[in-house]
Amino acid sequence: MTDSAATGDDYFTENPHADVAAEAGDAAAEADSSATVEDIAGDVRDEIRLGHVEDEVSHVLEERLDEAGISMRPEDVDDLAEDIERDVSS
Repeated sequence: MTDSAATGDDYFTENPHADVAAEAGDAAAEADSSATVEDIAGDVRDEIRLGHVEDEVSHVLEERLDEAGISMRPEDVDDLAEDIERDVSS
């Protein structure tokens, strides 16, 4: 081989499992986010039942999610707000 030929080592990073660790971290972050979304939704439900929420549920929910650093599509926030309203009214 010549000096310009690539060796097998050139194709590997220092940590060949870095991509696997990154994917596991992403999955854990998603799990934390979904638990947090459920926690926030539960808190909003409780506050509605106690009469502490007078604004539109979607606005309150969106504010709480933003405070927690969770980004959701507006349609998903609206759907979750509707679910909360239905749950509280029954």
